[in-house]
Parts: sequence; C-alpha cells; structure tokens
Amino acid sequence: MYDFRGKSATIQTKKLYFDDPYQVEFEAKVVERRIHDGRLALILNQTCFYPESGGQPSDKGSINGVKVIGVLEEGEGIIHVLEEDVSEEGIKGKIDWPTRFDYMQQHSGQHLLSQSFYELLKGETLSFHLGDEYSTVEIDVREIHEEEIEKVERRANEIVFQDREIKTYFVPEEKIKDIPLRKPPQKIGLIRVVEIADFDYSACGGTHCRKTGEIGIVKILRWERIRKNLRFEFLCGQRAFEDYTQKARILRQLTHQFTVSEHEIISSVEKIFDESKFSKKKLRKMQQKIAQYEAQEIIDKAKEKIIKEILGERTPEEAKFLALNIIHRGDFVVLYALKREKGGHFILAAAENLNLDMRELVPLISPLVKGKGGGSSSLVEIAGEETENLMLSLNKAYEWVKEKLEAKNGQ
Repeated sequence: MYDFRGKSATIQTKKLYFDDPYQVEFEAKVVERRIHDGRLALILNQTCFYPESGGQPSDKGSINGVKVIGVLEEGEGIIHVLEEDVSEEGIKGKIDWPTRFDYMQQHSGQHLLSQSFYELLKGETLSFHLGDEYSTVEIDVREIHEEEIEKVERRANEIVFQDREIKTYFVPEEKIKDIPLRKPPQKIGLIRVVEIADFDYSACGGTHCRKTGEIGIVKILRWERIRKNLRFEFLCGQRAFEDYTQKARILRQLTHQFTVSEHEIISSVEKIFDESKFSKKKLRKMQQKIAQYEAQEIIDKAKEKIIKEILGERTPEEAKFLALNIIHRGDFVVLYALKREKGGHFILAAAENLNLDMRELVPLISPLVKGKGGGSSSLVEIAGEETENLMLSLNKAYEWVKEKLEAKNGQ
C-alpha cells in the first residue's frame, strides 16, 4: 500500500551528495511511498540524488534498475519520482556520473565567472540556470565591451589553471558574518558555504568539483540584455571542449572551401557578402526593368480592366512589383495569387483613380485560405495557410471588384 498522507515535511533524508559528490552508488531504505503526477515516488532515509534546486537540475540515474525521472526537495525530505514501480523495501541507487560531473563543472565554473564579474566589474550575480546545452548567469551590469569579457574569462581561467581547492562546509547562521560571502545568504539556519581558496565564498547547496582544475576551460559564448541587466551564456569543461571541436571543424571546412588561411576567413566572408549585396542590387534593377516591359505586355493583351491570374514561380515581391507597374500605367485592377510551399499568397491592387478600397477584400478572402493580411486602400497582401481555394478566392475577389466598378459606372 502506498502512503499518500504527505508526511515528508517531517522526514529527513540524509544527503550523501553533501558528504561526497563523487559517490555514485548507495543503499537506502524506503521511508515513504507516494504518487507524484501519476507516478510512484519514494522518499529514502538517505540518497546520492541531488534534487532540482538553485538553478541546478536534478541528478539522473536509477533505483533498483528503474529510471529516476525527477528528484524534488520537500522540507528535509528528498522525493525520487520513478518511471516504473519498485516494490522492494531495500534500495540500491546509482546516479549517472557523466551527468553529475558535467553539472559539477558547470556549477563550479559559474562561481568562478560570478566572482570574476564582481572582482573586475562589481557586477553582482542575480540568477543562474544550468541548462542541457549551455548555462546562463544574469549579472547586474548595464553594458559591457569585448575587452571586458576577455578579462573576465581570463581571470576565471587563471583560477582554473591554478588548480585551487574547492571546499564545502556548514556554518551556523550566527557565525556566517565571519565568512566573506560574495552576497548575503537567502536561507536561515545552518548555511552551506562553497569556498574556492582565496577567491570566492558563496552560500550554495549544489554539487561542486574538488579542485578548480577539474572545471576545465570556462568560455562565454554570447550575451543579451534582460530587463536592465545582461545575461551571459557560457560553457565549462567537456561542454566547452565539444563546442571548440565543432567550431574548429567548421573553421577547417571554411578554409578548405575558400582556400584561405584561418586568419583570412573573416575578410573573405566580408568580400563575398559585399559582392552578393551588389549582385542582389543589380539583379533587382534588372527585374524591375523586365517587370516594366512585362506589365506593358499584359496591359496590351488585357481584354478588360480586371486582370486575374495564379502566377507560377514568382516571389511575393516580384508579383507585387508587377502589379504596381500595371496599376500605375492605367485604370486597372490586378488580382494575383501565388502557390507557395507553405500556403498561398495574394497581391490585390487597384489604380487609385478607381477609388476602390482593396482592404475590404481581406475579410472576404482570408477565411477561404486561413490567412491574414492588410495593406493600403490601393494594395493589400494576404498570406494563407491553404492553397486549395486560390482560384475560388480570386473569383470571389473578381466578383466583388466587378460589382463595385459597375455600381460606380452606373452613378
């Protein structure tokens, strides 16, 4: 029978990861069973599984061979949510060591970065998140320059290369003032301190490396503004190595394709970009000239003032330019539809002398193609999700225009 009474608030689970974050396997006894989100959850008398907390995800692993899909903290108890049922009372747990060590590298590296930001820029850490691909840290700085980023990285990696000791210990609340913490603790009572020798002192409950050398290289990837602060994405250790390996592979491919050295890649790309920009500009002018001739040819062949057609292999921009050329040359209405890979696109235009408000066609056409659109009184565009009713939509637009023109002519 499972116990659903929620007694875990008074249950204390011994947290073996505090004593030794390098311990992979453990034995324990079941103290309480419950259902959490439809799955069996166990509270044990002791565990190596770190619960999700302080920006660090929970550990991965298994209990009696069954996958642990979540680890939560409730009071002093640790809840282990399992993928399948476990009926035994005796428990053998095993954490996934590569994941644990990865988290240790990222979290310890965050402490290095946070202290480096504070030491060099007086930027305080406001939040930290350890993600599956990269980690982020939000720093209380308004702006930053590349040179400052490099200084922060260099300082953090100096501490890595010095292989300084990382210690963890508990300090009573009344004595925490004797520890030079980087920021005041958020908890009260017995406070856990993570100390990087002669560099950083932080109140933290996460799992950490023994030495800074185990963190590996610390690298900031990019940054963005969030609220009034800056959020930095970074990688440490194995993640940084894999990122460097991938980027080195890309760089080799580029140097091979461009037949230049690594140092010449940027100038080569800039040159190609400038040439492409010039070519696009030149091509656009040629297309505009062609459109002018094509517009005149369409006008010469037109049997009435309403031109209706489904265009093939045209971009919306090309169709729009063609329609504008036509209505600027005479009192014409142009109803164009384009069949795109992901739906249909309409260009609906009318000469200003006709005094038609083409915006009235948007609510008429949009429901037929599950689309949205807008524009001016003389030209509207509608982008739709479906292509089955393109001709039906054009016919509807045609009838609307014809009725409006006949009404105006009859006045």
